[in-house]
Amino acid sequence: MLEVINNVRSEGRYKLLEHESYEVLRYYDLPVPKFGLARSVDEAVELAEKIGYPVVLKVVSPDIIHKSDVGGVIVNLNTSADVSEAYKRIYRNVSERAPNARVYGILVQEMVPNGLEVIIGSTRDPIFGPIILFGLGGIFVEVLRDVSLRIVPITTYDAEDMINEIRAAKILEGYRGERPRDKKALADIMLKLSKLVEDVEEIKDVDLNPVMTYEVGRGAKIADARIIIR
Repeated sequence: MLEVINNVRSEGRYKLLEHESYEVLRYYDLPVPKFGLARSVDEAVELAEKIGYPVVLKVVSPDIIHKSDVGGVIVNLNTSADVSEAYKRIYRNVSERAPNARVYGILVQEMVPNGLEVIIGSTRDPIFGPIILFGLGGIFVEVLRDVSLRIVPITTYDAEDMINEIRAAKILEGYRGERPRDKKALADIMLKLSKLVEDVEEIKDVDLNPVMTYEVGRGAKIADARIIIR
């Protein structure tokens, strides 16, 4: 894991690429999607077959912030022919819309099933140190700022309390026919993230957004991740 961070630093970068973030998170047993980095069409197809369909393909570049804006993301690929064509199309799109971008390869990733979106994150405060954040995704975080915060390290009680104290907590209990969501799985993610940022002082910010949350007993899975180092 530290090798990943050291490699990022040696390149003069402060933001981990998506597959690098997944590697760091996986080291702490966080529920990341199945993934792999492909540098050829054949590698992409081989990875997709190993991961299982459907898959998502994403361009991997330190120079592209919003992948979708340059046609660098193609979702819901169900066959090897789909993967082969998508791989080529992403390279065409990027060469036309971001011709100066460095491309490290194409991320082949399990397509995470839809669920209730939550955000779990961390930032390193100059006074208090690392802080954990929890909230529901979308409008609840972006507009209403409905989040809970705790200083690291957190306990199971802290994690459960954070989940229950947001104003939109009732949605996790089941709302308008929806079944209750797996709060135990969310608490587990928060505890593992707390341990990660406590152990690895090089990490400045972590953004797990969205985390797809399923019905009780079905867990939760990180669909996208961003890690910034100091």
